[in-house]
Amino acid sequence: MSLAGLKAQPSGRVIPPAQPTANVRMLKTPFQAFSRRASAVTSLVMVALLAACAQTPRVGAVVEDRAVGNAGNKPQVLAAPVVPVVDVKPLPGAENAGKPGYYTVKPRDTLIQIALDNGQNWRDLARWNNLGNVNLIEVGQVLRVVQPGVELSAAATTKPVLTAKVDAPRQLAAPVAGAAPASAPSAAATAAVAGAKPPASRDAGDDDVSWGWPTADAVSAGFDEQRNKGLAFSGKAGDAVLAAADGRVIYAGSELRGYGNLIIIKHNAAYLTAYAHNQTLLVKDDQAVRKGQKIAEMGSSDADQVKLHFEVRKQGKPIDPAKLLPAR
Repeated sequence: MSLAGLKAQPSGRVIPPAQPTANVRMLKTPFQAFSRRASAVTSLVMVALLAACAQTPRVGAVVEDRAVGNAGNKPQVLAAPVVPVVDVKPLPGAENAGKPGYYTVKPRDTLIQIALDNGQNWRDLARWNNLGNVNLIEVGQVLRVVQPGVELSAAATTKPVLTAKVDAPRQLAAPVAGAAPASAPSAAATAAVAGAKPPASRDAGDDDVSWGWPTADAVSAGFDEQRNKGLAFSGKAGDAVLAAADGRVIYAGSELRGYGNLIIIKHNAAYLTAYAHNQTLLVKDDQAVRKGQKIAEMGSSDADQVKLHFEVRKQGKPIDPAKLLPAR
């Protein structure tokens, strides 16, 4: 730099002249080079992406022709799923549902309860209905509850209840030897009750029963068709329970819910009696008994206190025992 290019300022300072234009261009050159390199890289990336797109096959959406009248291109109709057909067999006796002399099993029913409600021996019901296992009855199953060969009309099934005749105490004959078992086709009580008629005959003669009190204890609750289907007697554990009339034991056990240790005696084709909540049972199934015979000891099985629950049923329907028992 020559001294001629220097300018003197009023302050005495010397200011050098401006740099040549070529030097300014040199300052811009690195930035421009970087910019050019970035543009080149971007261009290469774009070219690569375009090439990749060009190589990928383009798949268009399948368009279905649904034009009306185009029979050749109708949309495919899918068939409904095939449901396997289950061969449901009707329950035994279903063809007799609703007929007189038949009963349709309901939830919680047992064969013993059905027999009690229809005034029958549960063994007879098992035989009449060919039940291999008496504990396997199905809801909806229809059971015969009258002896085969006895055809009842609708009127016969609603026969009014008659008051039984009360006879004075009489000398009882010993049970007939070799009596037919309760499961025989004839009435279960024919061997124990003289003159008893077979199930086919249910007339006023069935009311000719000599009744006696089932215990010497006092009555604690009377008959109520809805809440108490018999008489309740309060007593002490071990008090004697007596057969109310001649007959044959058709059940002695504890399978019937709500009755505890129970005895059921069939007296003829129409009447049976039940003795519940016993402590001890002194008779067994199919045993002939006589009026006044001790058959059990009072207890509290399936009950909240010691008592005897005593029922009289005519053709399976509970009736008030007080109307049959003699005055004390």
